[in-house]
Amino acid sequence: MNRRFSSSLLACLAAVGLATGPAPTVALHGYSSAAAQAQHDWEAKFRAMPDPARLKADMEHLAARPHQLGSPYDKANAEWILQHFKDWGWDAHLETFQVLFPTPKQRRVELVEPTHYVATLREPALKADPTSSQQDEQIPTYNAYSADGDVTAPLVYVNQGVPKDYEELERLGVSVEGAIVIARYGGSWRGIKPKVAAEHGAVGCILFSDPIDDGYVQGDVFPDGAWRPAFGVQRGSVMDMPLYPGDPQTPGEASTPDADRIPVEDVKTLTSIPVLPISYEDAKPLLAALQGRVAPEGWRGGLPLTYHLGPGPAKVHLTVNSDWNRVTLYDVIATLRGAKYPDEWVVRGNHFDAWVNGAEDPISGQVVLLEEARALGELVKQGWRPDRTIVYAAWDGEEPGLLGSTEWAEAHADELKRKAVAYINTDGTDRGYLNWSGSHSLERFINGVAHDVADPETDLDVVERLRLKRIRDAKPGEDGDEDRQELRSRPTLRIDALGSGSDYTVFIDHLGIASLGLYFAGESDDGGIYHSIYDDIYWYTHFSDTDFVYGRALAQTVGGAVMRLADAQLLPFDFDGLADTVGKYVDEIEKLADDERSEIVERNTELDEGVFDATDDPKRPEVAPQHEEVPPFLNLAPLENGLAALKTAAEAYRVAEDKIEAGGGAGLGRDGVAQINQRLIQSERRLTSDDGLPGRPWFKHLVYAPGFYTGYGVKTLPGVREAIEQKKWAQAETQAARIGDTLQNEANLILEAAVELEKLAPAE
Repeated sequence: MNRRFSSSLLACLAAVGLATGPAPTVALHGYSSAAAQAQHDWEAKFRAMPDPARLKADMEHLAARPHQLGSPYDKANAEWILQHFKDWGWDAHLETFQVLFPTPKQRRVELVEPTHYVATLREPALKADPTSSQQDEQIPTYNAYSADGDVTAPLVYVNQGVPKDYEELERLGVSVEGAIVIARYGGSWRGIKPKVAAEHGAVGCILFSDPIDDGYVQGDVFPDGAWRPAFGVQRGSVMDMPLYPGDPQTPGEASTPDADRIPVEDVKTLTSIPVLPISYEDAKPLLAALQGRVAPEGWRGGLPLTYHLGPGPAKVHLTVNSDWNRVTLYDVIATLRGAKYPDEWVVRGNHFDAWVNGAEDPISGQVVLLEEARALGELVKQGWRPDRTIVYAAWDGEEPGLLGSTEWAEAHADELKRKAVAYINTDGTDRGYLNWSGSHSLERFINGVAHDVADPETDLDVVERLRLKRIRDAKPGEDGDEDRQELRSRPTLRIDALGSGSDYTVFIDHLGIASLGLYFAGESDDGGIYHSIYDDIYWYTHFSDTDFVYGRALAQTVGGAVMRLADAQLLPFDFDGLADTVGKYVDEIEKLADDERSEIVERNTELDEGVFDATDDPKRPEVAPQHEEVPPFLNLAPLENGLAALKTAAEAYRVAEDKIEAGGGAGLGRDGVAQINQRLIQSERRLTSDDGLPGRPWFKHLVYAPGFYTGYGVKTLPGVREAIEQKKWAQAETQAARIGDTLQNEANLILEAAVELEKLAPAE
């Protein structure tokens, strides 16, 4: 069957109630039998409301013009969103903050030796793509928060510019000291690349999109296909967000007019060297001018040239000069007040600012949020009212560094710590399979919500479709067999852990609020126009969720989750999933420690036996590797003890919950449930520490955090994991004990909740 035809047909059937996926079961965790039936009825009404035509119309408006932070159309969009919330019956207002946002004045990348070439640093308008011609409103191609600088130096190619690449360069005898490095996108978040380059003595950094990653090697380029054209450029922030996100001058404090601001020259999250992004067409002459060693096989991209490392004879002149101004950002905050528990909040957000037109990133997610809000407002008119307060947020300033969400959450930190039940985030969506990440105490909950949502292309619910994909994609061999067995037998599908890179960061990593991140993807080629002028309505309606049916499915999923959390009598947290997943993380830590020790012992043995990792470069004298100190066997017992306590507590809570459910949930109407819910709200907070992670105290969650050298990518049990990776053995033991204590504290809270819940169960 034609995929596009089947999607449209199913969407039409769903609209008249004939194709809404498998019928939901009546039982709901956290609800009595009677309350569950009423909840399902309201959710079914909600799922029928999101309209693909409205999603498209809203995208056409919001993505009509470039709307980066501080631009006129960004403010206009904020006011347009605000008015819609008010029209739908929400109590809505704007909250503003003044944030540091540098924009470029001078940019230059120039090859000065052995030939001359000046990079265009500009994306051309395309006749087929109407909004690509809005040149006067488009922010130039640049990396926000790059240091100003004017440097001329030899060029060195460093692959993706991550730490392991510099280890390989050192092995090959290639130094970047005093050089400008050129790195291709990928392998880590972009801000890591100039950070690591500066640590190794580089004086400048150039980033480029290689066609092997998101250009013609992958498929036809835009506008004939979805992939990045020759002069397409990925803009983006290079703020060192693994230290802290938000306004660089006000870490931990809202960026209000009277805030104490760090002087720009003292801000630690700004790069120390200038950095600019370029297209692969502009990168080609620079890479072609390099000589020296041929790059390792895995470093070679898709350009028609031999990839050399340098340094020399290529020499490059790089200039970056920005206006370091503060601008006003506009967060749109809308509220439906809870009827029973107004001081318990379910918070849901998506940002609306973009680097240019941003149809996919972020407007495809913002229009979903708006459709949810419209539908919830309509339900209120029909007589529904949430038991808990629902807060919807349209964030500004996400692209430069999660500014809008971070500043708002820092401004309301004390209130959020008391009241926030959970935060649910989106940041754009495509077509394909449900992608989900979040707090593992919400794993069972989001599985249950998503089971009630029909996939637009099949007769399956979106969880079952994802399960089949994971079974199909499981790797061959014994490990793959175990994965497939779990996928077939485990009641819920695992969700991934959250790192950083979107607006959930301040909620989970800083405040310890249970969080989820959701989107659909996997059946569209979405990387090719990322952060370029070609991320617009033309691209989205030709190459992504062209009929907006997956946007509708996302609205059904997220809106259903909001409703279910808002109305649950007992908050549907599940600690079995948390304990099970943390157990896997502990196993990984133990294996990592053993592997690191074994590798060092093996290398030292090879040295003793006269086996050297020699270079084939005759120009470099051979330097014998040195013995490395063998690390001690780490004492991870405190971590294991904390895990054991968590598993015991999780089991006790499940037993108590099972007793409640066996009685039809009648006990959930008794006094005492509200006090249990207050404990449950604090359960994610118990996984944080006021002191934060080593060297970056803003990040307070001890189970999840972005990696110091990954940026977006998550590191679980980060204090001990990164200490092992960085060979800080004493710190690893200290952090293992610290996390063990944290898990014990979490277990104590769960046991207290279990004891109180047992009291509400019917007598046997």
